Amino acid sequence: MVAVKRSPSSAAPAPARPRSWLAALPFLVVTVLLGGLYATAAGRLPERLATHFGTDGRPDGYSSAPGFLLGCLAVLLVLGVGLSVLVRLPMAPPNGRLLVATAYFTAPVLGYPAALVLLGNAGAAGPDAVRLPGWQVAAVLAGGLACGALGWLLAGADPEWRPAEPGRAGRLDLPAGVRAGWTRTVSSLPLAALAAVTVGGGVVLGALAGWGGGAVLVLGGVLVAVHCSVRVTADRRGLTLTPALLPVPLRRIPLEKVAEASSRRIAALAEYGGWGYRIRSGGSGLLLRSGEGLVLRLTSGREFVVTVDDSATAAALLNTYLDRRRSGEGG
Repeated sequence: MVAVKRSPSSAAPAPARPRSWLAALPFLVVTVLLGGLYATAAGRLPERLATHFGTDGRPDGYSSAPGFLLGCLAVLLVLGVGLSVLVRLPMAPPNGRLLVATAYFTAPVLGYPAALVLLGNAGAAGPDAVRLPGWQVAAVLAGGLACGALGWLLAGADPEWRPAEPGRAGRLDLPAGVRAGWTRTVSSLPLAALAAVTVGGGVVLGALAGWGGGAVLVLGGVLVAVHCSVRVTADRRGLTLTPALLPVPLRRIPLEKVAEASSRRIAALAEYGGWGYRIRSGGSGLLLRSGEGLVLRLTSGREFVVTVDDSATAAALLNTYLDRRRSGEGG
């Protein structure tokens, strides 16, 4: 067996602009304005507010004034903090800039309807008299898109970012006629927890409010669960990904479709925008974490990656079988 070099990950450059506060700014502004509006209109608000409206603009859901305000502020706080943290992470262009634009779109799209609800209830004879015309939805989206464009401009161009270079495409010293296989299991506890919460939420929703929406959540949780633990196998046939919960392969890439295999460090969020089974222009992959990963350059020109330990050995084994195939030796 030959040693396979592991390449060091390239250092991510610092952001060109302080985007963290830039992403938080629209949520801060909307929070202050919403709080001020509530303080101004509090004396005219009924105890029971109309807070949800049907397609005809008539109310079909109600809430207390303090409960409605606290719910709105909690959502704004969580999203504002979350996006502010995310934009600090190194990302491939234009993901960082897009997150800032998302913040500027999301904050007014959430805040404007909340303001309409407060103003509508303050000026109506009663909760049942409040109306929210459908054209307001179009106004909300148009305003959000305009604010999103502003966020895109304020964020500026993304700093230069380069993924880690792949290591040398090694080989294994297998005697002629000898076959070998390699397998590892990669798992994600956060995805497993998300699957459990989603399935549990679907069961509760189904029991309380009907199985229409509950079944959707349960199905979504099951799909997440299928991807949370996967066995990765490399052998003379190619690469196979098999979920731990199902005996059916999730993805199989025959050896004849592989041009070369290598190993490098992979930043899941920066390169693929998240975790799980990801698809992007020019490539796809299963990323249950960031770190060491197997990279296949396919004959189609695309790339397939999977984050897994000891990926350099898997790459060397696949390259050995590729050399045998090209020389006519066979597997």
